[in-house]
Amino acid sequence: MVRSRTVVVVTVLTAASVLGWWFGEARRAVSQQYRVVQVLDGDTIVVRGDGAPETIRLLGVDTPETHHPRKPVQCYGPEAHEFNERQVDGETVRLEFDAEHRDVYGRLLAYVRVGDEFVNAELVRRGYAKPLTIPPNVSHAAELRRLASVARRDGRGLWSRC
Repeated sequence: MVRSRTVVVVTVLTAASVLGWWFGEARRAVSQQYRVVQVLDGDTIVVRGDGAPETIRLLGVDTPETHHPRKPVQCYGPEAHEFNERQVDGETVRLEFDAEHRDVYGRLLAYVRVGDEFVNAELVRRGYAKPLTIPPNVSHAAELRRLASVARRDGRGLWSRC
């Protein structure tokens, strides 16, 4: 009796773990293609899919401000905006979502890819952005921290100018 209960419990826990992993991977892998119609700054873009335009806040990164209502233009903000514009403006992008899909301002939260390029990571790698991890959106946190460490060590972008 005890042995059969143990087998049932282990089976249920194993099934729950496998399903949790599968649904988590499926959630992150869901991506639709969108056209970038506007770049607002270094870490915010506007895209159009099948419906109305959506504002996207790039997950895991923070670029210096250029259009904040209560802050002046920050060091390396215009450069980050220009880089992001060169990378994505008018391009077809894929969005990868994490645990939360929207922020308190109603913007979609996503990792952005143009072809094989991971835009969020490129911003950090080239020194246009610092990593910004806000749990539970942590899928790429370790990678972005590693890239920032190298960019800082090498004095790339904002790490040497600001």
